Amino acid sequence: MSRVHDMGGRFGDGDIPDKDDDMVFHAPWHARAMACTLAAGALGAWNIDSSRHARERLTPQDYNRFSYYEKWMAALANLLVERGMIGPEDLVGNGVPAPLSDKALRAKDVKAAVGMVAPYTRANGPDALFKPGDRVRTASYRPNPVKGGHSRLPAYAMGRVGTVILAHGNHVLPDSNAHFRGESPEPLYTVEFTAAALWRQDAEDRGDSMTLDLWQSYLEPA
Repeated sequence: MSRVHDMGGRFGDGDIPDKDDDMVFHAPWHARAMACTLAAGALGAWNIDSSRHARERLTPQDYNRFSYYEKWMAALANLLVERGMIGPEDLVGNGVPAPLSDKALRAKDVKAAVGMVAPYTRANGPDALFKPGDRVRTASYRPNPVKGGHSRLPAYAMGRVGTVILAHGNHVLPDSNAHFRGESPEPLYTVEFTAAALWRQDAEDRGDSMTLDLWQSYLEPA
């Protein structure tokens, strides 16, 4: 079953609006939404994969009508409640400081926090089954055993054949990490697909190609 956020290659959603490259945020509250998300994430109650999955889990009605940063804020509110950091009553503003207030990310610490790098490479995990030059086929189903679970394999690339062009070693598996089931590191590969392989007769230029970073459990020999 397709998920509402998995929109790659889907028709009927209209044109993608042009973006002014000099404009970081289109409205002042967008910057505040990003700041709130980063500050809450700095508390360490979730990871980047569970944060992505929280946005994916918004109801289809909300996902389709919310703007980009409205999705961020709705997902953040859900995460804060789900992780027991606040109660639903706190979202309406009762004027009482939350217990975690003393752990808030202060303005003087933002630059250092944003600049922190948390590599997702890992030394442990299974051996690589593929190498650059190998032909592989992606899974034709959601590889995550969790119903409706997070996956970095987009629907438009399912069951497609491509070529491994880079092997990155073992990385944290989002499909497990998003659900707090452990890191379960796996080999990660960059796989190149021709436009014709992905879009078939709808490819505008059949000689074009694109690359996707895909985990080993998404792939099999072609």
